[in-house]
Amino acid sequence: MYPEHDFEQLTKEPPTANCKDPEQVLHDVFGYETFRPLQGDIVREVVNGGDALVLMPTGGGKSLCYQVPALVRPGTAIVISPLIALMQDQVNALRELGVRAAFLNSSMDFEQARATEYALMTGELDLLYCAPERLIQPRTIELLHNASLSLFAIDEAHCVSQWGHDFRSDYLQLSMLAEAFPGIPRIALTATADERTRKEIAERLSLTQARHFISGFDRPNIQYRITPKTNANKQLLDFIKAEHAGDCGIVYCLSRNKVDATAKLLASKGYTALPYHAGLTSEQRSRNQDRFLREDGVIVVATIAFGMGIDKPDVRFVAHMDLPKSLEAYYQETGRAGRDGKPSTAWMVYGLQDVIKLRQMLEASQGNDQFKRVERQKLDAMLGLCEVTQCRRQVLLRYFGDTLEQPCGNCDSCLNPPETWDGSVAVQKALSCVFRTGQRYGVNYLIDVLRGSENERIVQAGHQAISTYGIGTELSANEWKSVFRQLVANGYLRADPDGYGAMQLTEQCRPLLKGDQRIELRKDPVVKASTGSKSSGKRSGQNLRDQITDHEGWEALRACRKALADKQGVPPYVIFHDTTLFDMLERRPTTLEELGEVSGVGAAKLEKYGDIFLETLRGIGQA
Repeated sequence: MYPEHDFEQLTKEPPTANCKDPEQVLHDVFGYETFRPLQGDIVREVVNGGDALVLMPTGGGKSLCYQVPALVRPGTAIVISPLIALMQDQVNALRELGVRAAFLNSSMDFEQARATEYALMTGELDLLYCAPERLIQPRTIELLHNASLSLFAIDEAHCVSQWGHDFRSDYLQLSMLAEAFPGIPRIALTATADERTRKEIAERLSLTQARHFISGFDRPNIQYRITPKTNANKQLLDFIKAEHAGDCGIVYCLSRNKVDATAKLLASKGYTALPYHAGLTSEQRSRNQDRFLREDGVIVVATIAFGMGIDKPDVRFVAHMDLPKSLEAYYQETGRAGRDGKPSTAWMVYGLQDVIKLRQMLEASQGNDQFKRVERQKLDAMLGLCEVTQCRRQVLLRYFGDTLEQPCGNCDSCLNPPETWDGSVAVQKALSCVFRTGQRYGVNYLIDVLRGSENERIVQAGHQAISTYGIGTELSANEWKSVFRQLVANGYLRADPDGYGAMQLTEQCRPLLKGDQRIELRKDPVVKASTGSKSSGKRSGQNLRDQITDHEGWEALRACRKALADKQGVPPYVIFHDTTLFDMLERRPTTLEELGEVSGVGAAKLEKYGDIFLETLRGIGQA
């Protein structure tokens, strides 16, 4: 919703009106000295009227690739964004920079929509954000034909892919922009797309002739860690307590019930934890998301319904309590951590039941054979990342067609290299047990048979008499679970598609069962109490605050920022990012000119907030 005075601001002359140089716009408006790799090339391509397909990791600066051209080219840039709830914050952030921005979507009443349309028609907007379902309406198309447009930016472009994890049918109709507005450059942007998805984006959005800009997918500041699920709730609590107490984070769960239970658990331990899923009312979701964006130290526990377009820079961890369906989903969700480039953690627990559940969901889906085949490949790639014994980052990047020559040194496989063992004999025993019991039983029952349990169910079934009864006492129940998990993950066993979880042999297991093939298995690490040491994943400089020596000064700057943000009803990072405050604290500027050289302080913010922050800095010095 827009207060009336916001519409008055739209008519003000922008600070970039007489500035047509991209580098100058970058410095004067956004407060940065130079473009990041590829940003400058993309900006120049679009400024010169060319189309572009951009793949850049979350936090890599995709938005500047269309925001700078929008301020250089004449007319209004139309930004297609899939989430109405986040447009307000994007628009607020731009207005703080002195940019004339607005949005047009179904949350607005008639008067607000009319005022925004008028601002567009009269050339008083630099950028207009619009949801795809609103854009494709005939009335909106007619409105755009009568306006002066600088470019179209299609954000979260992977939503056009029917093979993707965030498919939106409204995106399919965006191909008409090429025909309806042939002279207007178009830029499509995404952080998550393998080669198949990139090709589909280009075809469906009529961008086959556009220049493709593919940045490296690596997020070196994110530490990737995946561990077997033993007691997921305790593991999560130990992880947060040891490494991220007081930090902002996101916890992903597969079901709504698990989201509610996990949020309640965290809240009972003193954390500010809020649920987010489609079962909540829109008001509850909006309120919880708003608190996450505006408050410090909030943890959101969510289904995959949460996160697309989240621009909060200081998310220090993303935790997965269940296995994602694909590496695309995993990469995008973990990419919401550390957008400010500071050290962050992507932590996940996963177990055999995750594998069984996702495989059963896939086989029970209504998709055709081709769809299921592609989804199986995606799930297999996700499982491959979980069970790999080499650098996880190398495996993740390879999936997206990127390469890392040397192991990263910042994933659990690098920090604590996993042991492997020759599991050939144990695997033969496990597969034989599945066969001897008729392929009708789940993992826990099979383990009981292998370990010679005398429970009543085994006696009634007569399985004390089979050859595999009691032949597996050399392994613990947890070690057998690891064996079965890896067999399912690698396709040697599958779960009964009818949903009962019975293990069934696949054709792939035949060489193992006959002893013609040997197999190395990953040895699960021994679970230890988390200590916050390097061995548990904690690294020096894990948080920005660990690098701060003047804590009183830091809190004074944050308090100043929070007061300004509360007064204007925007998240604190819209005023300045943590990295900008950190730079202020390091440089200790004493004049407006010196403050203007701090990274992230553009002309508009210098004029609005310069004197206030200089006064705060002087107070720090006196203290």
